[in-house]
Amino acid sequence: MSAIATRPTSVCPALESGDRMDAAEFHWRYSLRPDIKKAELIDGRVCVSSPVNLTKHGSPHFRLIGVVAAYESATPGVVGGDNSSLILGGDQEPQPDVLLCWDREHGGRLDLDAEGNIVSVPDLVAEVSYSSKSYDLHDKEELYRRIGVREYLVWQVEEGQIDWWRLLDGQFVPLPADEAGAIESIVFPGLRLDIPELLRRNPGVELPPRP
Repeated sequence: MSAIATRPTSVCPALESGDRMDAAEFHWRYSLRPDIKKAELIDGRVCVSSPVNLTKHGSPHFRLIGVVAAYESATPGVVGGDNSSLILGGDQEPQPDVLLCWDREHGGRLDLDAEGNIVSVPDLVAEVSYSSKSYDLHDKEELYRRIGVREYLVWQVEEGQIDWWRLLDGQFVPLPADEAGAIESIVFPGLRLDIPELLRRNPGVELPPRP
């Protein structure tokens, strides 16, 4: 009689930045690691976030969530999420800081599995980027473009900069700011960010001169 291989459950499986695996393996490992608050799989590569700093991530994230949550509560058909994994299969399982979707009843494409996981592509994704900016502005931006995220916002905390793009003809192009510097979504009419005010509350970091 041949032995049936089973995964051991007595120890926590390893999950470290740089590991390579498919989405099924990643999801299993991540689900058994409650000590890890945020991990993502981008093109088969694991990215585990560092502990969250208030000024570098927590505070700008909180302010962005506040604006988006107020919009969701006032707009029928809009569903928002904070740090919710996208179960995309293959070698992808990103976990955006913020996301917004239109539900099916309002012409959207939101789909959930039996456990309440998102298994579709959000209409808007936002990332608060500091130590993660190397892949928020490269690997993750490319992934979101490729899968058809309709709008992508990145708050670059170190630089004191907020960029907001929309998908047009398969490419991300910047959304224009008005005369006051505010930007409004096209996909979610009425969702407007006062960029100067947000940056005033969370300005960039003054770095020492580069060598």
